[in-house]
Amino acid sequence: MHNDAIAQGTQKMNTFKDRENAFESKFAHDAEMQFKAEARANKLLGLWAADLLGKSGDAAAAYATEVVKSDFEEAGHEDVYRKVSGDLGDKADEATIRAKMASCMSEAKSQLLSEI
Repeated sequence: MHNDAIAQGTQKMNTFKDRENAFESKFAHDAEMQFKAEARANKLLGLWAADLLGKSGDAAAAYATEVVKSDFEEAGHEDVYRKVSGDLGDKADEATIRAKMASCMSEAKSQLLSEI
């Protein structure tokens, strides 16, 4: 009887550990997907802004990369907004840029989900 109780306790511990590992894996996966979505959204935003700036081809791709890199300056999206807003000047107002940021995030998430 004592051995049964120990076996049952060990089984519960293993189940708990399995759940904990599954939760940690899901958390890591979700964080990775969020990072990818943000980077993709910033690239899409950069390509949109590059078009407004008259850039195309390699110049547009290089500018989009600059926008992606600008997101590493600080937490949140204000660093990206400041970069794009400063570069666009009067070519787009704050509401337009922020709306485009939101639509780029939606598009990026859709793209990533379709790739799974």
